[in-house]
Amino acid sequence: MRLWRSVVGKLWVTILLLVSFVLIILTILLIQFFEKYHVNQIEKSLSDTAEKISDIIESHRNDGLGEEIVFEIVDDPMGVAIAYDKEKFHYSPNLEESNKIPSYVFLSDNDLSKVFSEQAVIQKELSLSELHESGSRFKNYIVAGVPLHLGNNETGAIFIYQSLGVLKETTKQTANLILLAAGIAIVLTTFFAFFLSTRITAPLRKMREAAFELSKGNFDTRVPFLSHDEIGELAIAFNQMGKRLKFNMNVLRQEKEQLTNILSSMADGVMTFSRDGTILITNPPAERFLQQWPFDSGEANYPIPAEMAELLEHAIADEKEQTGELSIKGRFYVVIVSPLYTHDQKSVRGAVAVIRDMTEERRLDKLRIDFVANVSHELRTPIAMLQGYSEAIIDDIAGSEEEKQEIIKIIYDESLRIGRLVNELLDMARMEAGHITLNFEDVDVGAFVDRITSKFQTIARENNIELTSNIEQKGISFSLDPDRIEQVLTNLIDNAMRYTHENGNIKVTQAFGKDGITISVEDDGTGIPEEDLPFVFERFYKADKARTRGRAGTGLGLAIVKNIADAHHGQLTVISKLGEGTTFTLFLPSKK
Repeated sequence: MRLWRSVVGKLWVTILLLVSFVLIILTILLIQFFEKYHVNQIEKSLSDTAEKISDIIESHRNDGLGEEIVFEIVDDPMGVAIAYDKEKFHYSPNLEESNKIPSYVFLSDNDLSKVFSEQAVIQKELSLSELHESGSRFKNYIVAGVPLHLGNNETGAIFIYQSLGVLKETTKQTANLILLAAGIAIVLTTFFAFFLSTRITAPLRKMREAAFELSKGNFDTRVPFLSHDEIGELAIAFNQMGKRLKFNMNVLRQEKEQLTNILSSMADGVMTFSRDGTILITNPPAERFLQQWPFDSGEANYPIPAEMAELLEHAIADEKEQTGELSIKGRFYVVIVSPLYTHDQKSVRGAVAVIRDMTEERRLDKLRIDFVANVSHELRTPIAMLQGYSEAIIDDIAGSEEEKQEIIKIIYDESLRIGRLVNELLDMARMEAGHITLNFEDVDVGAFVDRITSKFQTIARENNIELTSNIEQKGISFSLDPDRIEQVLTNLIDNAMRYTHENGNIKVTQAFGKDGITISVEDDGTGIPEEDLPFVFERFYKADKARTRGRAGTGLGLAIVKNIADAHHGQLTVISKLGEGTTFTLFLPSKK
């Protein structure tokens, strides 16, 4: 930093100018004082000398010795003019012509002529501009005039004068001394100014450095205060400001982090806009929303959908909350746009939009509607059969006992079907509500799979299906709920039986892995169409009845199996190819 732009330079220049100004004024006043003092001294000396000369001339007016005595006692630079009358003037014999004042000057001057006319004692500074070139005061003369009493009523005058040129050297020496003193004073003032400025600016520089540190975010910076004056109080105030800033910044940071965490953890998307529609803040759900919508709508050049932009425009213009719905890539959103006001609540500075993904709610509504429709459809047939065959018995349509038994058997089977459907619905409801309870036991997995497989051997032989099991390693225990896993395998093997034709094969395989066990049920039956694979675990899903053999299921079995696998923290997957067969694989992780 340049010296004259710093506080030190400014203080130094200010003090130097102030001292210089004072010294200049003081020099002028002192020179004038000394000049006036010397002039007064000269005037007094000339007056006294003129009085003495007048006395000497008066005392020796008869013997003629007065002038000789006077001219002896008067030396340079004084000059004496003795006027016995207005016509007769005697000057000092050793006086140069250039230093003589002509007699007419004494007679023509208004003040000096009073010595003759009024017998007055006159002291005057006389300027002889008509005899000499005009210049400084040092060209003037100091003249003292006193009357001379000669007797016989004759009067004259004594004029003694001295040039002010003698003051020139005295004034010059005086000025040189004053200037030397001023120079010394300026040098001392310079050192003093630098010392004072350094003492003042040193803590200010530290405060400047501390302020730069504060601007960088280092709020622990402190300024040492070594004095108890205003600068020390400023340092104390600066440190208190730093502490307060640190506290406020910590509060703001905590509030910002809290707000960020709240926005990040929200399931709904939140976006804030400026008044011109610029996006200011978004949370992760809102960012995902912004990333996916242009690829579906083909409006990649616009930051937000047109419907949402219209809601934003109305919210800012009308200063009212706006609500709308959007459909993007098969997902449904509800958008609520509310205006944001300035701190004085007088004008709208922007808007905040809350974007809620309603896809799952829409899906659940559809599932509820489909569920009611499917349950109604599943119950309608057995109920209609129960009603029809019951009316046949009541109306005594069955003629023989065998027909009655057959009708009763049908009614019994349909009632069992209704009971099975209701029980499976209750199981599904409990599982989806999280009320399923698992009773884990250490089970010999190989023997467990063989036992379940053997239950279906009779049905397999009746249908000319070869059912086999392949156990990787027997005699190894594994922790699981045997009842629930038996329900899973029973459902999978039963489905394989119904979808496998005569002379088909069903294979149950069990293997151990480092993370758990795998049990798969593989058949070479009709298979599942590729477009139906994503829905096999949905409730009430059923394959084409033309590809099944025997009775049809309720469509809830695989959904229940999937929930049991999920309850074990396992995984159930399916691989199928139409006309070649299907493989269901159950993976159960080891308990840690």
